[in-house]
Amino acid sequence: MTGARETLAALRAGDAPGAGALTEFAEGLANGTVSDAQAGAFAMGVCHTPLTPEGRVALTRSMRDGGDVLEWDLPGPVVDKHSTGGVGDCVSLVLAPALAACGAYVPMISGRGLGHTGGTLDKLSSIPGFRTEMQTDELQDIVRRVGCAIVGATADIAPADRRLYAVRDVTGTVESLDLIVASILSKKLAEGIEALVLDVKTGPGAFMANAAAARALAQALVETGQANGVMTSAILTDMSQPAATSCGNALEVIAAMEALTEPSTRRSSRLIALTRALGGEALALGGLVADAEEGAARIGTALTSGVAAEVFGRMVAAQGGPSDFPDRWRDRLPAAPVVAELRADQPGVVDRIDARTLGEVVVDLGGGRRREDDRIDPTVGISHIAQLGAVVTEGQPLARVHAATGDAAEKAAERVARAIVMASGAVTPPQLVQETIR
Repeated sequence: MTGARETLAALRAGDAPGAGALTEFAEGLANGTVSDAQAGAFAMGVCHTPLTPEGRVALTRSMRDGGDVLEWDLPGPVVDKHSTGGVGDCVSLVLAPALAACGAYVPMISGRGLGHTGGTLDKLSSIPGFRTEMQTDELQDIVRRVGCAIVGATADIAPADRRLYAVRDVTGTVESLDLIVASILSKKLAEGIEALVLDVKTGPGAFMANAAAARALAQALVETGQANGVMTSAILTDMSQPAATSCGNALEVIAAMEALTEPSTRRSSRLIALTRALGGEALALGGLVADAEEGAARIGTALTSGVAAEVFGRMVAAQGGPSDFPDRWRDRLPAAPVVAELRADQPGVVDRIDARTLGEVVVDLGGGRRREDDRIDPTVGISHIAQLGAVVTEGQPLARVHAATGDAAEKAAERVARAIVMASGAVTPPQLVQETIR
C-alpha cells in the first residue's frame, strides 16, 4: 500500500497518483489517519498536478464509500439534482416535489450557503419549524412516504469530503476541478441514487463564470458519475441574471411557492423553464419517460395541476413545518420590516444585470454568510427584479429591497441600481439552457 507521504511526494514531483493510492488516501481522510496538514498538502498538490480521469473516479468512489451509502427498495427510480450555485436559485424547492409527483423518489442532500450564491437549506430554514437536520432512517422514511425530502448531510455521509472541504476552504484550493467533482459526487452518490442531473451554471452570477471552465466541469462530472454506476447528465445554464426574480431566503421560498401554486405568472417563467428542463432530463435518466422533452411536459403538468404543490406541503409537514403551508404560505413566512422600491429614472430596456453583485448585496443585508458560523436574517433580500430584455417606462419598478433598517435599505438600493444597466434599443437575453452533456 502507498502511504500518504508517498502520495504527496508523487504529487510534488508532478506525477498523478494511481487509483490505489487515491483510494488509500480517501480512506485515511475518513478514518483520521491522514492529518489536516496532509489533507491541505494533498489539495494543493492536486491543484498543481491534476488527476487522471481514472484517478478522479477512484477518489470519488472512495470518498463515497468512506461513510454511509443509502440503500433503497422503492417502486420508482431514486433520482436527484445538483446545482453548482447561482443567484436566486431556488429550483430545488420546485423540482424535488415535481419529480416526486411524477413517480420519482428524491432524497436530496443539500447544503448551506457560503458566499454570494446562497444555500437551499438556508431557504428552507425560513419556514417556521422546518428541520433540515435528521438521521438517515428518518430521511428514508420521509422519502418513502412523501416521495422527497431535502436535508443536510449527516456526519456519516462522505466524511472524507467533510474534512477535505474544510481544508480546501482555508488553503485556496476550492476551485480545483478534480476536488470539486469528488466533493459534489461523493455526497450525491452516497444517497444511493440511480440517476443524477447536474445544473452547471455559467455567466457573471455563477460560481464557475467562465463558459469553457463550466463545460469542462460538466463533462468531468458526467464522466465520473457514469463511471461510478449512476446515470448522469449535465445541463449548462445561463446565470447572467438571477434564476428567479428574487434573491434572499424567505423571498426565494415565496418565488418557489408562486411557481408551485401560480405557475402561469410571468414572474416565475424563468424558474419554471429551468425546472422543466432539469426535471425532464431527470425523468428520462430514471426511465420514467422516453426522452427529456416528454419529461419536461410531465413536470409542467405536475406544476399546473397542483400535485407538485401538494407534495411540497407534505414534505414541509413531515420535516416539522406548518401542515397548512401550501394554503397559508404568505402568512407563515417572515417578512422584513423595511421594503424600499427601486424605480427607473428613465425609460429603456434592461440590458445587463450584475447577478453577482445582487448576491453580494443580499449577504451584506444579512441574508448570507461570509463564514460558516455567521447568523442569517431570513427576511432580507431583493424581490421583483426586472428581467433582461424587459421594456420599462420612467418610474416603473426595477426591484424591491427588503432590509432590517431604512439605512440598510437605502445603501442596498444604491448598489442594486448600479447593478441593473439600461439600454435604449432592443435586448436579446442569453439562452437559458445552453447545452446538454450526456
